[in-house]
Amino acid sequence: MSALVVGPDRTGRTVAIEGDRVVPAPPPGAATLACPDGVIAPGAVCAHTHLYSGLARHGMPPPEPRPETFLEILGRVWWRLDRALDAASLRAAARDHVARALLAGTTALVDHHESPALVEGSLSILAAACEELGIRAVLCYGATERNAGRDEARRGLDECRRVPPSPLLHGAVGLHASFTVSDETIRDAGDLARELGTVLHVHVAEDRADVDDARRRGFAGPLQRLAALGALVPGSILAHGVWLSPDEIALADRHGCWLVQNPRSNEGNRVGYPAALRHASRVALGTDGWDADMAIEEAALHRLAAAHGDPGAHGRLAAGGRLVAERFGASPEPLAPGAVADLVVRGEDAVRHVLVGGRVVVQDGALVAADAHAVEVEARREAARLWERMAALAASEG
Repeated sequence: MSALVVGPDRTGRTVAIEGDRVVPAPPPGAATLACPDGVIAPGAVCAHTHLYSGLARHGMPPPEPRPETFLEILGRVWWRLDRALDAASLRAAARDHVARALLAGTTALVDHHESPALVEGSLSILAAACEELGIRAVLCYGATERNAGRDEARRGLDECRRVPPSPLLHGAVGLHASFTVSDETIRDAGDLARELGTVLHVHVAEDRADVDDARRRGFAGPLQRLAALGALVPGSILAHGVWLSPDEIALADRHGCWLVQNPRSNEGNRVGYPAALRHASRVALGTDGWDADMAIEEAALHRLAAAHGDPGAHGRLAAGGRLVAERFGASPEPLAPGAVADLVVRGEDAVRHVLVGGRVVVQDGALVAADAHAVEVEARREAARLWERMAALAASEG
């Protein structure tokens, strides 16, 4: 197994690594990564994202007509984008998103994927991008019935079985959201998560529409629907929670679930602020597909928390490390013996080095496994093609 000593940094901290874990002392013959002018810190975690949206930053045209509601935003933007994805655009999106995450000091992503025209094999494409560039990831396919009914959902759940296991990759079982699936699909998702020994990853109460749909189906809300149908597997990841009440937060806590706040996305989609998350015991921070620069996301969190009088927003970025440690069977204490060897060395104003699983993936501010400029060039090329396919879909929909 490879062995490495990082440090000492300018505070005197040294981290010893053997294989993919932090160890108490340097093994004999360990190499050294010096950082006398830097500071060693745990890698950041983006606890909910969408790698498939990685091309959106490269000139995605605004939808016409302009969407006014959350469901219109989904229908005219994101559901159109995911239906237009092919293998080349998905690969380019994932590589661009991962590259930017690593260069920003983010070492782990919890991804929620959908590409209805490319279900089978889609998670292998994402896995290959993560392995190539060296980021840790939890991957799933968000099963839905919104395009082709129960068969589409079955295919999505089957794709969740195909996450290639590795020290860097773990799988989860995904549902898009309660309002796009039947009771049968929710039951199947819970059963599959237990069969695979993993958790559910699902959007919950992001918008009032999710709550209204659950109530029309006879449930008090989408969280109660998941619980009643046996899908709130302990440790499950519930994205957003904007429209959850304190009592519903308590229900999530009793099931040992994680809530994930996505400040910039919630603000941009005008769905509200998740004030009840202050009552939750386990809340992490995600970007919902925005660039995984978690310093920017955390700044947005604190700005919005202050505006909404939320005193409980501190510690949500660090909580993502505990979520990832839970999924990978590691110590929850970052940089302690038994923790995953995911760390960042920062200079005065920039990320210098990034290690994931003990592997140096960013050195002196540059990707080790790829050229960031070439990754972006490929992303821009595939983005232009993706916008053409999205335009064709929009025209066919009238």
